Amino acid sequence: MADLSVTLAGIRSPNPFWLASAPPTNTGGQIELAFDLGWAGAVWKTLGHETDQIVNVSSRLAAIRGAAGRVAGINNIELISDRPLAENLSEIEAVKRRYPEHVVIASIMTGERRQWEELIRQCEEAGVDGFELNFGCPHGMCERGMGSAVGQDVAAIETITRWAKEATRRPVLVKLTPNITDILEPARAAARAGADGLALINTIKSLMGVDVDRFVPYPTVAGRSSHGGYAGVAVKPVALQMVASIARDPQITIPISGIGGITNWRDCAEFMLLGATTIQVCTGVMFGGYRIVRDMRDGLTDWMDENGFDSCSAFIGKAIPNFVEWNDLDLNYKVIAHIDEEKCIGCQLCYPTCRDGGHQAIKLPEGADGGHSVRLQGVAHRRPVVDEEACVGCNLCSLVCPVPECITMVPVDTGRAPETWGERCPQPAE
Repeated sequence: MADLSVTLAGIRSPNPFWLASAPPTNTGGQIELAFDLGWAGAVWKTLGHETDQIVNVSSRLAAIRGAAGRVAGINNIELISDRPLAENLSEIEAVKRRYPEHVVIASIMTGERRQWEELIRQCEEAGVDGFELNFGCPHGMCERGMGSAVGQDVAAIETITRWAKEATRRPVLVKLTPNITDILEPARAAARAGADGLALINTIKSLMGVDVDRFVPYPTVAGRSSHGGYAGVAVKPVALQMVASIARDPQITIPISGIGGITNWRDCAEFMLLGATTIQVCTGVMFGGYRIVRDMRDGLTDWMDENGFDSCSAFIGKAIPNFVEWNDLDLNYKVIAHIDEEKCIGCQLCYPTCRDGGHQAIKLPEGADGGHSVRLQGVAHRRPVVDEEACVGCNLCSLVCPVPECITMVPVDTGRAPETWGERCPQPAE
């Protein structure tokens, strides 16, 4: 059986599955339950200095729903831990005493250097394995000059990271905000300052929606609302791109803990293939409970066994060489849509989609004969066909088709050698 253990920034973890700093890591009792069910690590819900005044509001969450009413993403306006610091520290100490082989990371956020140093010392005395500097929170705390206000300021990232590194010998991770133009700049700043690792992404600044009857955005607090942090499966593509961009950057050689829309073992594998050593989960647990780690563990183990990976290090970053800039893609590679006549049910969803939103490459032959019709409940339906000359291989038809593997994209021989845009239009030397 494959070995799931990993080491991130010198921290050994029994498996790569960690809980992100969020409501699921708010108390020691929650984290102990999670550890019993198979989670290897937890990043404690962000702690502030004892002088920081933290008061949360009610309500705090809003959602956007996809197919069948399932939640695709959530917006939260909750702040960092509003529980007494002493209470949190006492619980951290108890958890580490009972689960010495599991990983407990203190997520921290505060203001002045003295406060950072005192908070680090207190968490260190409680027995944490490392620190995660929260430079990502996009609401509430950033208005006080913390969270994403730091994560968007390269100089502030370097300064506070250096403060932390000088205050402790334990590993320091920097949690980055996605609310920035180029994720590489803050990531490089953290690396320059001596960070031992990076964690990303934090939530995306957002406004979830508006009550069109009461004219109030969601979630509503006494008839008013504010922007919050967007999370859930909908943010996964954003997180993957940022994780991969950092993983392939030659200026950044420190490890990554990946966060964003992770709910199952396949998500875990994707983040790790794109460079993450550990993964952190929040909303997946909020909607599925701690037990989802069982699917992650069993599924990832089976996938590793099937692919001959005896350890996580054997595949971490394996997809990075295939993640390139657009200019490095082969312009002469082509695929076209192929409709499997035996699987086609004649719903014709692909036809208006291609006609109105694609490249007009799917046709409906006149009449119901000629081998292009199917019968549904005794009624003849015309079966779509592909105009191969017009098809550009955009994939749209395969995405809207309700029948698995009915429409596939088939490579065709163009008779031309591979060629990139850079080769076709080389830039003049400077």
